[in-house]
Amino acid sequence: MNVVIVGAQWGDEGKGKVVDLYSSQAQYIVRYQGGNNAGHTLVVKGEKTVLHLIPSGVLHPGKICLIANGVVFDPEVFFHEVDALETRGVFADVDGRSTPPHARIQVSDRAHVILPYHRELDALREHHASIGGSKIGTTVRGIGPAYEDKVARRGILVGDLIRPEILRKKLATAIEEKNVLFAHHFTHATTPPKKVDLEAIFEHCLKLGKKLSPYISNVRETLEQALESKSPILFEGAQGTLLDVDHGTYPYVTSSSTVSGGAMTGTGVGPHAVDHVIGIIKAYTTRVGVGPFPSEIEASDPEMAKWIRAKGAEFGATTGRPRRVGWLDLIAAKYAVEVNGLTGLALMKSDVLCGLKTIKICTAYKLGPRILRSLPSNVEDLERVEPVFEEVPGWGDYDPKSVRKISDLPRELQDYIQRVEKALHVPVVLLSTGPGREETIQVLDPFHSPAASHLASGQRL
Repeated sequence: MNVVIVGAQWGDEGKGKVVDLYSSQAQYIVRYQGGNNAGHTLVVKGEKTVLHLIPSGVLHPGKICLIANGVVFDPEVFFHEVDALETRGVFADVDGRSTPPHARIQVSDRAHVILPYHRELDALREHHASIGGSKIGTTVRGIGPAYEDKVARRGILVGDLIRPEILRKKLATAIEEKNVLFAHHFTHATTPPKKVDLEAIFEHCLKLGKKLSPYISNVRETLEQALESKSPILFEGAQGTLLDVDHGTYPYVTSSSTVSGGAMTGTGVGPHAVDHVIGIIKAYTTRVGVGPFPSEIEASDPEMAKWIRAKGAEFGATTGRPRRVGWLDLIAAKYAVEVNGLTGLALMKSDVLCGLKTIKICTAYKLGPRILRSLPSNVEDLERVEPVFEEVPGWGDYDPKSVRKISDLPRELQDYIQRVEKALHVPVVLLSTGPGREETIQVLDPFHSPAASHLASGQRL
């Protein structure tokens, strides 16, 4: 069985933990989109790990981690992560013997490279946009400019880094326009950008390519071989559904396809490769950066927002920015179910809400005199909607160590889970009861379920 993991909100739902858990049953874990703007936080035996590029399954010995063609790849960030993991002994095999990192990690030769001029352009654009009040709120990691070069057919591929004769020509094309922009467009920049020097960036890329060469491979072929041998594959998404460049709250989105369909375009496999799609949602909702957020309570109940943010440690793993907080939005979640074809839900951070007397759920939007029960397709309407909340009983504290199944949970939390399942017509297949790997209830197992329809029917294993 092969499983796709997607965020079903605005990102930061806890995908890293779920990928880490499911990786124990997969042989290949593949990241298929995004870049180092995504931060997946894992807590294993009390030790916290934050990964931005390397798939979260790397913490399991013997697993093969793939970075596929749909990713925009920053080699400098990659090597920083590899070094940190190697220092901790993560690359020991199942017998405890040390193995080279490239035996466990492959990078697609078709992935596009993030270079220093992408990061600089990203920062300049954000600053320029902030002057006019139209800031998007990017992570300033160069993600958007790298995807822009990809679509404009002037991008640098990972495979180009080890082909000097091709690399120089491509770099010359790529930086020509950048230098015009740097010289003439960003007149409001605090520090005027310097011209990109072709020879300097060429030498920089050659050094990166030499160091990266053991990791470079044809990831699509690797996955095809895995499919032929029926080795289980876990496809790891980044960001969230509502940040998808096509289906999210455009223009306040990321630059890649975050929905489950991105697993196919981002790796080169067909629909036959996917058996189940698991969407990750929190028991409440958060969003980083600007953009519409209907169930947000930062203005209506700032003390509650502050309390949830502090208890849930709601600060960006990549940027450290505080996340905006709101109640669970069932309208947005239903949309995520539909565009991803979700067969199961992983419900995260219910433990954060322990102790509240009442909890709210957004069940509809009000737009003028109209009541909406589906997500508006344009951001202008979404910015104007008012949330319609339903108030439900909260639940008391529970000991994650003593909880092994749903029936061990407080009755009010069980009712909450059933309320979510009924509204979305998708079963909760996993419940997180705390940040640690062991603080989890697995209700249904997608890797051993015979068909997606089995999960969608809500049958319990």
